[in-house]
Parts: sequence; structure tokens; C-alpha cells
Amino acid sequence: MGASLSNLTEGATMGPGLGDIPESCVACVFTYLTPPEICNLARLNRAFRGAASSDSVWEKKLPPNYQDLLDLFPAERYQSLSKKDIFAQLSRSVPFDDGNKEVWLDRTTGRVCMSISAKGMAITGIEDRRYWNWVPTEESRFHVVAYLQQIWWFEVDGVLKFPFPADIYTLSFRLHLGRFAKRLGRRVCNFEHTHGWDIKPVRFELSTSDGQQASSESCIDETEQEEAYGNHKRGLWIEYKVGEFVVTDSEPATEVRFSMKQIDCTHSKGGLCVDSVFIIPSDLKEGKRRGFLK
Repeated sequence: MGASLSNLTEGATMGPGLGDIPESCVACVFTYLTPPEICNLARLNRAFRGAASSDSVWEKKLPPNYQDLLDLFPAERYQSLSKKDIFAQLSRSVPFDDGNKEVWLDRTTGRVCMSISAKGMAITGIEDRRYWNWVPTEESRFHVVAYLQQIWWFEVDGVLKFPFPADIYTLSFRLHLGRFAKRLGRRVCNFEHTHGWDIKPVRFELSTSDGQQASSESCIDETEQEEAYGNHKRGLWIEYKVGEFVVTDSEPATEVRFSMKQIDCTHSKGGLCVDSVFIIPSDLKEGKRRGFLK
């Protein structure tokens, strides 16, 4: 076994090993691997390190229209970067639209993901402190959420125009029943204002500039279940799926309109935090299940 392991290292003298494979051949193999796999194999020897930095390898890991994402930066931030460094930069969140939106590449697949802050949406009554408040928090990637105390006409709308690469995307709202805070280092939730969400469902909708539409409905509180088994929706961040849309080409840019509303004015509702909207490739969303998805 010792002899076999020694063949994996540079300068092995007991016959050919991985160190003897031409860098161009290693680079060809790397095009079929994921970025984390490439970075792990780069530790083996010089040929693998060289191949792991090759522009030809990382060009295939980037989306076809990655230049559209780079254009969100000043030109001097990326002009001298290798393709590997460009991938690394884009796999971190890239803010735009005054910091109310973020786009990034999934580090395993290189596919485009996006999030839109509540501050980037039109929320009915948001300027009236009797109804809504902005609450700073580390539980949001945007460090602030909109908290609803009480309202009769509940409506949140958003619109986004972006050159998404070809893919199938899922759009979802990230919501939280109850107001949360930290006391003595512990997370606590207050449900003083939480009411009205079990009477009628919230309606979620999306539409795209090429005519696609999707909708769903959900009662975002469970008072009946609470009595017998405990409420499984209060005090948690939950992603509510609105629907899917398909992009066949990044040009022209896709416009997506989305909303959630409960506008039955026969009863009030309150005690809800609105964080953001996520747009994620559908199979990534199903595979990773970040948080709860309804």
C-alpha cells in the first residue's frame, strides 16, 4: 500500500503515477467535475494544481452570460481576474439595486440564484408605523425585515427584470409568524400581534414577460393543529413556494412580477415578518431544502 500511495506524489520513482498525467488531460477531466471536487484534487500535485487554475476549466463552470453579472461591478474589479477568480467572486453574494437585491452562483453547480429584500418590494401601508415597522436582524441576509403589527388590506408586490440563464426557477417568499428577538443570548418569539392568518389563505402569484403564470394559496397559521399537537409554523422562517417559471434564453431579459395578498377586509391580520423572495433553480431548491418550503 505504501508503494501505491507513493505513486500519487510528485517525483515518485516506482513507475508512472498521477504526477505523470499531462496537465491538459487533467484539465479535460476537470470539466466534468464540480468546483468543490476540482479544488480538493488541486492539492494532489503540480499538474493537478495547474489544471485546477485553467481558464478553460472554469469557463465551463460559469453561466453563459456571466458577463451580465460582472457588469454589476465596476470594470476595474474584474478586468484582470482569471476565470477561477471570477467564479469565486460571483459565488459570493453580489448586491445591486441599492443593495435590495442579491445574485450569486451556486458553488457546486455554477447556476444563478437570487434574493430580493422586502425593501425592494411595494408593501401596502409600509410608511405607516401603525401597521408596519422595519426590524433590524442578523436572521436576514439583508439585515432587516418588515414586521406587520396589524392591517386589513395585506398586499406585497414586486417586479424584477434580469437576464436569467436558461433554467427552470422556483420563486418563494420567506416569512416568519411572530416577532423574534434575543434576550440574554437566547432567541425568543412574541406572538402578541399574530392573528387572522388561519381564517382565509394568503394568495401567492407570479407572472413573466413571456406569458407564464403560476399561483398558490396557503393558510400560514395553524390554530387548530396548535391545540392538539403544537403549532409548527409559528416562530420559524418558512419559504412558501409561489410557483415555477422557465427561461429558455438570457436574451431578452426576463421580467418577473410576484405578489402575495390577503385582501379580505372583513378581518384584520398581523404578527408577520416579511424577509425576502428567493429565485432558485428548481432542482437546487428541492435538493437543498434550505429552511422549510411549503
